[in-house]
Amino acid sequence: MVKLELSGPQWVTRFPGSASLKELSAPFRDYASAFVEALRSAGAVVTISATFRPIERAYLMHWAWLIAKAEKDPRKVPAMGGVNIQWDHQSEDGEYLHLPSVDAAKAMTRAYGIDGLGIAPALTSRHTAGRAVDMSIRWNGPLTIQSAEGNTVHILREPRTGMNLELHRVGEAYGVIKYNRGGDDKPHWSDTGA
Repeated sequence: MVKLELSGPQWVTRFPGSASLKELSAPFRDYASAFVEALRSAGAVVTISATFRPIERAYLMHWAWLIAKAEKDPRKVPAMGGVNIQWDHQSEDGEYLHLPSVDAAKAMTRAYGIDGLGIAPALTSRHTAGRAVDMSIRWNGPLTIQSAEGNTVHILREPRTGMNLELHRVGEAYGVIKYNRGGDDKPHWSDTGA
């Protein structure tokens, strides 16, 4: 019988993901690299927080978020092969302990940096396929950026972040599409917008 380990923030260091554009799948790797280079050349500050995510990490993030934020019952989380986690904490006599179970999931969402997401990280996603990047983008004043076609684009309107609609159009021409549900996952860009 496999020994299970209780959920908690110690799981966050296991099944590490990547924040390197080099870990992305081709051809998205080239598209994202070109877009980020254009942003940085234009003076934007780009901070990449995630690219490739192993499916085991996606599983842990998904269920931690659902337990912490959507009140999913830790006793009903399906097992995943190779991830020997016990989501439901119990007393010494085997009685289910709701608050410690939820508190452990909340600690995991904080440690993963997903506490502020408006939607649960997906079990399978563009990240697990190596076709997504989470990045924060910001700049001061107007942004003058080179488009994928080699033209100069002047972005004058706010916000001066990755949520700028004009910037979304520039990214799309590079093949890097802003997540299509807007504010639910602000840093997420992918090859399809999903």
